[in-house]
Amino acid sequence: MIIYLKNIFNDVGKVTLFTTQFFREVFTPPYEIKEFIKQCYIIGYKSLPLVTITGFIMGLVLTLQSRPTLAKFGAESWLPGMVALSLIREIAPVITALICAGKISSGIGAELGSMKVTEQIDAMEVAAINPYKYLVVTRILATTIMVPLLVIFADGIGMYGGYIGLNMHSDVTLFRYTSQVLESITFLDIFPATIKTFFFGFFIGMIGCYKGYMAANGTESVGKAANSAVVTASLTIFIIDMIAVQLTDLFF
Repeated sequence: MIIYLKNIFNDVGKVTLFTTQFFREVFTPPYEIKEFIKQCYIIGYKSLPLVTITGFIMGLVLTLQSRPTLAKFGAESWLPGMVALSLIREIAPVITALICAGKISSGIGAELGSMKVTEQIDAMEVAAINPYKYLVVTRILATTIMVPLLVIFADGIGMYGGYIGLNMHSDVTLFRYTSQVLESITFLDIFPATIKTFFFGFFIGMIGCYKGYMAANGTESVGKAANSAVVTASLTIFIIDMIAVQLTDLFF
């Protein structure tokens, strides 16, 4: 039991130092702009197909599943607003973040873990290159910025999927559907949901980088780093979302 607690506190200390180093390095020149743009392309643009398919299916399925219940009460006109609020407030941010945790965090963990095992990170230090700034800072900043953009994109695609699902059983124009969606959405629906996605992105990048950067020697540790990054990032997303919901109810 004592050894277990010791390992927990040891890990907490390492994570704290790792995070503190990020906030120190991110404001210290030189800045790796080219690598940052490259990571934005890899993390953001190359994730668009998966986010597009998932977002469309979310909106379509949510509409098809909700319509029969609302139809019993003669409230089908509420369907566009309900779908939009559900997607923007909760479903799209969490599902998109989980997808990013599976794709991005595992990829970062495996990539940095492989570099650590093959001593490429040590070689960068010998070459007078700051590996933390080049590898870690750029990836965390990229995930922090690109995950919210992917969530906003998933919101739009999801609402279009809802429009397709609604027109499978009725005939609603895109203009009327969009009008009903915009009437039901307020700034207080969008703002908290958007803010929490920045935290999703930050921790997805931070956990993936930490697990890969701290990988032990041996090729087996690369797989463990990738797997641990996905599990930890996914759990962190649920915890952040729970806290965000409580704060939203408290202040908004």
